[in-house]
Amino acid sequence: MGAKIEFIAEGTVTSPKGFHAGASCAGIKKKNKDSLDLGILFSDVPCVATAVFTNNKIKAAPVILCQQRLPAGRARAIVVNSGCANACNGEQGLADATEMAKLAANGIGVSPEDVLVASTGVIGLPLPMKLIRAGIEQIILSSDGGHSLAKAMMTTDTVPKETAVVVKLDDSEVVIGGVAKGSGMIHPELATLLCFLTTDATVDIDFLRLALRKAVDASFNMVSVDRDNSPNDMVLIMANGLAKNEVIMEDTEQADVFQQALNQVCTYLAKCIAGDGEGASKLIEVTVSGAPSLVEARLAARAVVSSPLVKAAIHGSDPNWGRIIAAVGRSGVEVVESKIDLYIGNICLVRAGHQLLFDREGVVRVLSSSEVPITLQLNLGNATATAWGCDLSEEYVTINSQYTT
Repeated sequence: MGAKIEFIAEGTVTSPKGFHAGASCAGIKKKNKDSLDLGILFSDVPCVATAVFTNNKIKAAPVILCQQRLPAGRARAIVVNSGCANACNGEQGLADATEMAKLAANGIGVSPEDVLVASTGVIGLPLPMKLIRAGIEQIILSSDGGHSLAKAMMTTDTVPKETAVVVKLDDSEVVIGGVAKGSGMIHPELATLLCFLTTDATVDIDFLRLALRKAVDASFNMVSVDRDNSPNDMVLIMANGLAKNEVIMEDTEQADVFQQALNQVCTYLAKCIAGDGEGASKLIEVTVSGAPSLVEARLAARAVVSSPLVKAAIHGSDPNWGRIIAAVGRSGVEVVESKIDLYIGNICLVRAGHQLLFDREGVVRVLSSSEVPITLQLNLGNATATAWGCDLSEEYVTINSQYTT
């Protein structure tokens, strides 16, 4: 069923009932010490909570701590910093993450075990705990503090990423909000991204775990900026039940509606991340249709959107369509060259595996726009998937050649 889902103007992670946030300038970001770089997200009441994490074999201390605490299925708050990843710091890193949670817990009056931690920034540097201790004391929580939290999470992001939607569930209105950060080191599974999602819905924890996994697979795991990922990535969701709806259980009509709304929030934030890739000037959207299965459709779409050669061609508005076909061919999915159709915008370049006489200037115009849609029809099945990425520019190299200097 199609649910009526409405985006909330200036919506953010504190749009659902009972959520508050705040941030401070702790001075962790060495290049810009006047920037917000430390924040807290808090619920008035206990939440059911779950998260998904990076598949990088190297796990940052905050990820390890969250993985230790979240099997209980509950959380009340998360404290996050930017400017330092607290990754590859061994036992000291875990001790610092634990202290960070305790400091936040003391400030808001909850148990440390109900506070989660996230960090993002340079890998290998120890957390500047003196700055964090002072910075946490400066944080003032408010119902519109999600906007500040979104800014405090940013590293090389150029804009904050936040949204919220409202959806009707029987006699209750439910809100889902979110903030995210991510610009570089972006590639499935997850990326150098942090995303915090909140809802005032009453949700069964087992269904919430399943719903988050589905939403992430259709959104954040379909984004690639530079074929890399980090030890710090996580997508967290907390549900506090203040909407007073009946508990949402798996395999119900309410579950379908909630899933649609959660997918929309995650997809919106994922596209924001792709469009704000380091040095990017264009958002690339690749849709693969006619695949034998959803898994193969996703693999093919990701292969195209993550190809450095495709990304570089799009940066230069070069209609070098062979790179797109080649990326699909090496994706590992089943393809038959004589069945492939390729469109850039609404212009068909390839039909049944053969190049057509296409409007080259028209294709260049599409490639020169801020959003570049690419569609591939494999004509082998009924599955469809969409992936998002960005062009590869000289500025990307400049940013990442001077990241710590």
